[in-house]
Amino acid sequence: MESKLKNKILADDEFYAIRKEVLQQWPTGKDVDFTEAVDYHKKFPVSKSFTAKLADAKKKSTTLIQPRAGVALPDKHIELLKFLEEEGEADLLPTTIDSYTRLNRYKEAETGIEESKTSGRSMLNGFPAVNYGVQICRHVTGAVKNPVQVRHGTPDARLLAEISIAGGFTSFEGGGISYNIPYSKNSALEKTITDWQYVDRLAGLYGEAGVILNREPFGPLTGTLVPPCISHAVAIIESLLAAEQGVKDITVGYGQCGNLIQDVAAIQSLVMLTEEYLKKFGYSDVNITSVFHQWMGGFPADEAKAFAVIAWGAAASALSKSTKVIVKTPHEAMGIPTKEANASGLKATKQLVAMLKDQDLTATPAVKSEMEIITAETRCILEKTYELGSGDFAAGTVRAFEAGIIDVPFAPSRCNAGKAMPARDNSGAVRFLDPANIPLTAELKDFHKQKFSERAAYEKRPVSYQMVIDDIYSIGKGTLVGRGK
Repeated sequence: MESKLKNKILADDEFYAIRKEVLQQWPTGKDVDFTEAVDYHKKFPVSKSFTAKLADAKKKSTTLIQPRAGVALPDKHIELLKFLEEEGEADLLPTTIDSYTRLNRYKEAETGIEESKTSGRSMLNGFPAVNYGVQICRHVTGAVKNPVQVRHGTPDARLLAEISIAGGFTSFEGGGISYNIPYSKNSALEKTITDWQYVDRLAGLYGEAGVILNREPFGPLTGTLVPPCISHAVAIIESLLAAEQGVKDITVGYGQCGNLIQDVAAIQSLVMLTEEYLKKFGYSDVNITSVFHQWMGGFPADEAKAFAVIAWGAAASALSKSTKVIVKTPHEAMGIPTKEANASGLKATKQLVAMLKDQDLTATPAVKSEMEIITAETRCILEKTYELGSGDFAAGTVRAFEAGIIDVPFAPSRCNAGKAMPARDNSGAVRFLDPANIPLTAELKDFHKQKFSERAAYEKRPVSYQMVIDDIYSIGKGTLVGRGK
């Protein structure tokens, strides 16, 4: 049967028919009133708007800092957020959603809330916004000075978006690809893209009513040796899908790979390509900002060594001129951090970002050369995806994953081919050891082969998949490139 999936704006009658069902998924959905929520947002000071704060940072070429954080009980969550903005000096605040809510398992989340009340500590790994509903979300977002974003990992985030946006959150992370492929094994890509068209249309409707919300595709994907062209392609496609639904403010993201030249080139090329493709397809009024995610892979257990990894991410984000940076903590290898450890990571990042504000690597020849490589690779993927969709990126994306044209390393999804294999070259940049079906040109394939030949010669061992394994564990063991024994 021919797929009905298209990159086409949802008609009002279709959206509101779906909305009626979405709001009935859990009792707190009945409290969402779109018109009242718009009026509520319009009363916010500019300082509470994610969109306004990002636009100001972009204008001033400064990098804002933002942590991850979320606990089960509202008062404890407010206490955590206040600590991070006061002691940690965070410019932007998160609310990380718990895993049950991400899977739409609200009954289990309710049990987690009750257990948290009884035990006196959070028995959920995040904040169960759907269970609490609009008013408690407003209690949270109204208790802090800075704008608050919803960060999660939800394949079907429609009810979460309805409740949290009505609850005063002014930015919503995720997308139909980036919150499926890295997070879910069995979620159908066509369904998650469709569900996220709803989320984007909701954000678009708020914008049409005078409330511009920020949307942020999840850049790092699996966070493990992801070549920039893969995450770029996904971010650009999700931006195109969001823009079609009326979204006017998008933050595209990238997860640190570790080679400074590649990381700076990645952020610069990501913004350039996103703006180019949006304008090419008629979305010329969308504001684009960027987010740099500090290292998402394995961390050293030693706190001092973990701070070195955080500091390197802070430096790379500042030198790449990203609009914001998502900060890790020195307890990354040990599980959920204390609020003090979270604040320490923020302060270390704040110091480095401030120190490097006036330094710029973006125009150096090495960065420009790397940008050319990333740009060429990304175009190969995007153009083939568009071709497979017969001029439609939504349909093309499903076919591109089926064909391995887009192939996210180490993803659990059954929609993902899992054949492309990345590793580091001799300088630590992430390249394709085996591009599999990713449609690189012959020239680009030769470039990657040459890079691994150089590494093999330096290490006096053959090019092999052992390099991949060594690189996955290398930073946790104290190096960037896994040199083997």
